[in-house]
Amino acid sequence: QLQLVESGGGLVQPGGSLRLSCAASGFTLGDAAIGWFRQAPGKEREGISCISKTGRSTRYTDSVKDRFTISRDNAKNTVYLQMNSLKPEDTAVYYCAAGRLINLCVSALGAWHRYDYWGQGTQVTVSS
Repeated sequence: QLQLVESGGGLVQPGGSLRLSCAASGFTLGDAAIGWFRQAPGKEREGISCISKTGRSTRYTDSVKDRFTISRDNAKNTVYLQMNSLKPEDTAVYYCAAGRLINLCVSALGAWHRYDYWGQGTQVTVSS
């Protein structure tokens, strides 16, 4: 019954922007930290961002920290990932994940095994 659904992916030119959404159903999103991950063909899954249960704490991997912004609207049961200045290297399937036992994003960034629920992913393609 617990479900996460990503949306907002697509094809964009280098330098463009996309806003991904992660909508939760079947549980209260405010009860979980939310992470964003991505996986490019032939590469390992990469943790790129995490937001705490309240939204007070956020973390980013170095490759995106100056370009991406994670936020959440608990009233709408939705987490967002605003992606600016996109590069071809950002091309990947993007996943959101919920971790109900995660209290510190500093220790959860990239730690995929700590997340309990995963969305199906949304494709982001950055191409000229």
